[in-house]
Amino acid sequence: MEIKTNEKIRVRLESFNHELLTSSCRKIIDLIQTHDVNKFGMVSLPTDKRIYCVLRSPHVDKDSREHFEIRIHKRILDISYDPSINIFDLLAKSELPPGILYRICLS
Repeated sequence: MEIKTNEKIRVRLESFNHELLTSSCRKIIDLIQTHDVNKFGMVSLPTDKRIYCVLRSPHVDKDSREHFEIRIHKRILDISYDPSINIFDLLAKSELPPGILYRICLS
């Protein structure tokens, strides 16, 4: 009787551009599906929204203001795989476009 132990890797992706983030997730999922992976799951995290208030004029009319916002979109990929596959190096060598921040953690 052979017992399979599953390892887990968690990949956290962050970006200001949600379309770029979605295409990067698809690219990683396609890369994972070509290898023998038991299961994987993608979770969308809540979007962080930072709002900045700026005065339009530095000296007069203090009631006139502009609001700017930055949205940070986040996704998590949980991957369960067989330890005989070197999936960590495979993910580290995958070329993601600039503008994507990713962290690979072993669980």
